[in-house]
Parts: sequence; structure tokens; C-alpha cells
Amino acid sequence: MANRLNSLALCLLAGICTHAVALGGAIQPASANEAVARAADEKALAPTETPESSPARASTRKAATAKGPYYVDFRARTAASWGHTFVWYGKTSEREVEVAGLTPAGDTAAYVLGYFTWVPSETGASYGDLDPQYLTAHYKVYLSESDAKRVFAYIKKLQASSPVWNAETTNCTAFVGDIAEFMRLKTPSRWTRPEEYINKLKTLNSGRQMVRLSEQ
Repeated sequence: MANRLNSLALCLLAGICTHAVALGGAIQPASANEAVARAADEKALAPTETPESSPARASTRKAATAKGPYYVDFRARTAASWGHTFVWYGKTSEREVEVAGLTPAGDTAAYVLGYFTWVPSETGASYGDLDPQYLTAHYKVYLSESDAKRVFAYIKKLQASSPVWNAETTNCTAFVGDIAEFMRLKTPSRWTRPEEYINKLKTLNSGRQMVRLSEQ
């Protein structure tokens, strides 16, 4: 009997600890998530290096920074429904990440209503945008400082001028598509599912990593 009670106590303790860990992960501060997500991206993009190739590290770093000092990262993640598309943008030498995307403001009811009419929107970071475990696809492109100023200003303007969300028209892929078109990128249909949308965006633009806006 004593052994059973001890076993039961251990099981209850393990369940409480597991629940606490899960809750801790859910409320992890954004700054920590940014660092984790950034580290995951850097690891994925970093070239494989052997001890014999270590003398070439300096030239490798130089080549990486030559892509451009600023970036826009088109991203897709899982969600309770079809998924979600959004962008990260910022400076390559900094850990801070700016997030922009279009989502319905409020709870599930607002999302469901958004399939029939327009509902108020939010255009900043939403739950899961900073968590690498939810990421399903991304396409990162680099910009010069002058081009970045124009693109980032456009993103801010788009956020300020997107007060509503609708699943069929003013949805998240349409929002991201407007940013991509401003950057002179070819874009898929706005009715493409988020993961497929980002992968097609990359394919349509031949995976190019440096984007240069026209002078006009």
C-alpha cells in the first residue's frame, strides 16, 4: 500500500511539473523567443564547417554580410486553422525582430465571423510568430540600407491602413503579398495556403536572396 501511495505521489508530482513547464513555455517572454528563433535561423543558414576549413571563417562571414545589412523574412507557421503568413524584418546585425502580419482581433468568434464579413484586425505579432517550433516555411531576402528604409516605411504604412480582416479578401497572405509586390517580387495567389504560399514565393523568385528596388 505504501509503495502504491509513493508511486501515486510521484505521478502527481510529475504531472504538475510537466504542466508548469508547459505553462512556462506558453508565457516565455518575446525577447527570449526572438533569441531562440534567431539562433535556429542562423544555424539553418550557416554553412557546414570542418576543422580544416576554419581558416576560411573570416571570408565566409564577409560573404554572408555582403548579402545586405537589412532583411525581410517571409514566414508561415501552423495555426488552429489553415495556418498564418507574416514577416520578420530588421537589421542583420541585431537580435531585435520586428513582426508584421494581418490577423482578426479577438477570439475564435471573430475569426469565424471573418469568413462572412470584415472584422477588426491586428497587424503586429500574434501568438506563435516568434516560436520556431511552429515555423513551416520561410523565405529570407536582404536589402541595402536605402531600400530597407523604403520597405520598412511601407510595412508600417500597410499596418496603419489595414483596419479589417476577412478570410477571403483581406487575409494574411494578401497582406504579405502586398509587401512582396512592393519589393518587386513575383507573388502567388492570395488564396494559397500559408506554407505553400511562402514556398511558391521563393520558387517564383528563383530563391534570390538580394532584392534591389528600382530607382524610380
